[in-house]
Amino acid sequence: MVSQTPPILVVGTGAMASLFAARFSASGLSVRMLGTWVESIETLNKFGVRFIDEDGQESAYPVEATDDPEKCVGSQFAIILVKSYQTQGVALRLAKCLADDGLALTLQNGLDNHRTLAEVLGEQRVASGVTTAGASLIEPGIVRTGGKGVISLGNHKKLKTLVNLLMRAGFEVETVEGTDSLIWGKLVINAAINPLTALLKVPNGDLLEIPPARKMMNLVTIETADVASALEISLPFSDPVSAVESVALRTASNYSSMYKDVSRGSQTEIDAINGAIVRIGETASASVDFNRMLWLLVKAMTMKSSA
Repeated sequence: MVSQTPPILVVGTGAMASLFAARFSASGLSVRMLGTWVESIETLNKFGVRFIDEDGQESAYPVEATDDPEKCVGSQFAIILVKSYQTQGVALRLAKCLADDGLALTLQNGLDNHRTLAEVLGEQRVASGVTTAGASLIEPGIVRTGGKGVISLGNHKKLKTLVNLLMRAGFEVETVEGTDSLIWGKLVINAAINPLTALLKVPNGDLLEIPPARKMMNLVTIETADVASALEISLPFSDPVSAVESVALRTASNYSSMYKDVSRGSQTEIDAINGAIVRIGETASASVDFNRMLWLLVKAMTMKSSA
């Protein structure tokens, strides 16, 4: 039986949004999904979210998907799981439907998502976190889990109820004093792995097997960690190189989201990852040469493919 808890709003209809929507719906919650991808919205409304678990078993869970924020008015909780370049548009849409005392939680990659949302919605209605959960979109409305992972959230007075809902949906959740360390920790990993896999067209683990690629990955890791240090941000690991290589090994057969974006000719998050490191690093007078190189190469590759 579906719970009497007000519907939870998942913003996005891609892989991660579908993963969260499926788990919430499976736990008995009413789920709304707000997106712009027409084909996905139509499929979700017709068939629900089709979720493939770790054992390859497929189950379908009902959701209500829409591209109209007016149909989501009064939403108490919105979880934002879209690409970073979509954040400004999402903020404007949420301004039409998030309750005055509601909360928008961003679990996105990259920097500046919290600031962008807070500028429109107000700081009191925005919370941030990171997640190590993974998912792959097989086709619109069909998602395969990549492992449950952990959701790490910063402290916010409105988060308690949402944390309980996330745990009810089977997510492992932890709260921390501040999210800067976690966001930069994930940024170090994404900046070192994602663009290289996109440029070389290889799964994550191949970066460890190709000596020049491994060297470049490590150089980017060290450079990004140095930018964080220049900003007086402590990373959540003491050895950045080991941390990044551990992720590459643990996800050896996975293809990064940036690889997938490049493969289908979609816009990437390179500006919010390596591009953001370049911009912020320059203001801190830190070296950003390796990040700039990857940023420009991925930009050039995507411009060529869209020409």
